[in-house]
Amino acid sequence: MFVDVARIFIKAGKGGDGAVSFHREKYIAAGGPDGGDGGKGGSVVFQADDNLSTLLDFRMKRKYVAQNGANGTGKRSSGKDGENILIKVPRGTLIRDAETGALLQDMSGDEPFVAAKGGRGGWGNCHFATPTRQAPRFAKPGLPGEERMVTLELKLIADVGLIGFPNVGKSTLLSVISKARPKIADYHFTTLTPNLGVVYVGEGESFVAADIPGIIEGAAEGAGLGHDFLRHIERCRLLLHLVDVSGSEGRDPVEDLETINRELKEYSPALASRPQIIAANKTDIAPDGENARRLREKAEELGCAYFEISAAAQMGVRELVYALWQELEKLPPIEVYEAEVIPEKEADPEEDIIIRRENDTFYVTGRHIERIFASVNLSDYESRMYFERALRKAGLFEKLEEKGVKEHDTVNVCGFEFEYIH
Repeated sequence: MFVDVARIFIKAGKGGDGAVSFHREKYIAAGGPDGGDGGKGGSVVFQADDNLSTLLDFRMKRKYVAQNGANGTGKRSSGKDGENILIKVPRGTLIRDAETGALLQDMSGDEPFVAAKGGRGGWGNCHFATPTRQAPRFAKPGLPGEERMVTLELKLIADVGLIGFPNVGKSTLLSVISKARPKIADYHFTTLTPNLGVVYVGEGESFVAADIPGIIEGAAEGAGLGHDFLRHIERCRLLLHLVDVSGSEGRDPVEDLETINRELKEYSPALASRPQIIAANKTDIAPDGENARRLREKAEELGCAYFEISAAAQMGVRELVYALWQELEKLPPIEVYEAEVIPEKEADPEEDIIIRRENDTFYVTGRHIERIFASVNLSDYESRMYFERALRKAGLFEKLEEKGVKEHDTVNVCGFEFEYIH
């Protein structure tokens, strides 16, 4: 089963929490805090794999979660970092953010891509010791790892894309010029999935050809199978346009050529401007040379090279393959898409505070506030004082006053209530 689009959820590991610990050793009085830091959470990493050709695995498994970092321990011992999770995808897969559609990475190279970074480990209490706070009984928690829904979109990597109406002989030609063995039959839409074949021209000279199925009139709007598979010729450096000149389908070859080119233009103007070689196929069963002559004139008008072949009888195929190779030698490498994502800015703590009022109670939430609250030991006086200073530094009290808080009103911060005193 050929699957070229998949949607999955990825989540990096949470950083480990810092430890609250104090040094205890014989003959050492007041050893002080020695809580270690938490380990870093594992990341979600993508890697291109040439042994894969479909995204079928992602239909079976849709959630990928990396390992969390271990918590810190005493004696300033840091927790173990969480292990990364490696996701292998076929070469040529585009990774997009499912929410925005922005391109995160084009997996056409060999470099791994970190799609979700693991959270940092929290500091142990040894980091919070000062001359005036010598025994801090609080530590920082680990930060959560990044998580997102991503869409995987496979665009096959091929040098030459075989395009044309159904039943014009694309699969037959691919089977003749390469060792690919696509299904061949005398009815429309025999080919239901793209097929790849390596074409050997000579010693050390070869290229990859792709048979793209189902392009008909209206393909750019979803008719036939073309809407699903037009994406696979976007990377092709050269298009080989096969046209049936035998008249066996009752269609006009010049109209077929114009129709397919129109669909390419509607789908992508850049794709329509891709270099083309036009091949008149099934010339061995053509009743006369009129169709071939008209198609040749049209090819000359478009400025495209023109060949007359019979894929089934292997007539003119060798010359066509050599012409494809010569043309490829002049063309630039296969296109690699640039990422569209702009690096995210650090969130402003003041913008990350949400205040909701119900009667005389002000409820405060927000990611920044929650991180501060998670590092507080409410049973410890010094920790509560640190909590108050952190809230003041984050601009919470100014925001409360803007919302109309009054003396002795109740403020609820992440479930912890206290009386507001100016």
